[in-house]
Amino acid sequence: MKISIATPTVTPTRSPRAAGRTLWPSAVVLLGLSMAPGPGWAQPTPPAATAVAEVRALLARGDASAALPLAERLSKASPDDAQLAFLHAVVLMDLRRDGDAMLGFVRLNELYPELPEPLNNIGLLHARAGRLDAARQALESALRNAPEHRAARLNLGEVYLMLAVQAWEQVAAAAPLAALQLQRLQAARSLLPAVNR
Repeated sequence: MKISIATPTVTPTRSPRAAGRTLWPSAVVLLGLSMAPGPGWAQPTPPAATAVAEVRALLARGDASAALPLAERLSKASPDDAQLAFLHAVVLMDLRRDGDAMLGFVRLNELYPELPEPLNNIGLLHARAGRLDAARQALESALRNAPEHRAARLNLGEVYLMLAVQAWEQVAAAAPLAALQLQRLQAARSLLPAVNR
């Protein structure tokens, strides 16, 4: 039996202290569009706030390609603004430029290790690449920083389910499963999205 893990239906963090909705495999729609800054996140200046709102509106419409140049311009104009850097990385993630998005989230995590949002999105990128143990570690770190972070908790549950399916498929590859274990494997698979199956 071949091991095949579906792409997770997980929740990227879209803004400081605000969670997105279940968006995978396409992470292009914001939920709530609330960029209310939490601790460690500065309010954008008035001109930047208008541009940030425009980037969010473009993402909400599913137009990450149009949002990218504006997000890049904002990020370059204020390289020390964590909120703008985060928004830029979210746009890159929505465009599936995962390597570039990962670099952005990792940099933010290095600068602000106490914030769960970059770690949540690092976990999502690891999960999307099939690195489930790394995804689990990043999401657990996000929850150590903020146990109430709903998106990270939901995503961790999804990754745990994927790890369970992976483990059961490895056992099944070595020898046939007993009826009960086969039922559990099938039930767990049915909870995962059909993508990549």
